Amino acid sequence: MLFLLPFFNIKFIIKTRDRLMQENNNLNPYIYIIEDEEAISKLISLYLSKSGMTSAIFSNAEDALDSLKADKRPDLIILDLNLPKMNGFDFLEKLKKEQNSSIPVMIVSARDADEDIIQGLGFGADEFVTKPFSPSVLVARVKANLRKWEEIETSKEEVASVGAVMPQVLQFGDLTLDTYKYDAKVCGKSTAVTMKEFELLKFLATNKGRVFSREELLENVWGYEYFGDVRTVDVTVRRIREKIEQNPSVPELLATKRGIGYYFNVG
Repeated sequence: MLFLLPFFNIKFIIKTRDRLMQENNNLNPYIYIIEDEEAISKLISLYLSKSGMTSAIFSNAEDALDSLKADKRPDLIILDLNLPKMNGFDFLEKLKKEQNSSIPVMIVSARDADEDIIQGLGFGADEFVTKPFSPSVLVARVKANLRKWEEIETSKEEVASVGAVMPQVLQFGDLTLDTYKYDAKVCGKSTAVTMKEFELLKFLATNKGRVFSREELLENVWGYEYFGDVRTVDVTVRRIREKIEQNPSVPELLATKRGIGYYFNVG
């Protein structure tokens, strides 16, 4: 019996080590990389790994969709647009509509036309990064998006845990913002805004009257320092106006201060 005790202790130590390693792996952000160029996908995976993230690489969208049904839920998806068979837009549409997924998506593509950015964000992508890109900057954006989503989920959990707490509702004329449900209503009817559109709208509404530059909005809403692509802000503002303004070409709520930036106008 004296000889067996150390053996049992060793088994316990090994099991404890394995359990702790598994728990640590579960804490590491898990990223899907959907990219058909092997050199790019491996480069992204390498830089994510250096930052303590794990990743799964897919060369086509179909395999990624199949994996989503069987694999554990990724914390974020990095998506190319020019993919074989099913392109990135089709994947994104299926992801957001058919699977009703709230997984944040970052598009990384060589396509940089405004129409592509509009379409990508319109299908629910949280960000659009154009190629060529800096891997370290891409990782910084991934981290920023993960932090933002973690803040949102934490806020929802806090509200759910306290039944007596009512959601914070902001009212501006015909526009109603439920900051906990991430729901925007115009004249009492919900309008389909994406998470990032709601975040931008909420930020400007809670700082009503103050003008923010595009760079400031990138930092405060997207969560990273300015890296040069401000069109994402412009496209997101344009899409919000189409959803909440009576006349998007002459906006009353989400206004522009020419040469400076955007602000929420309440009078």
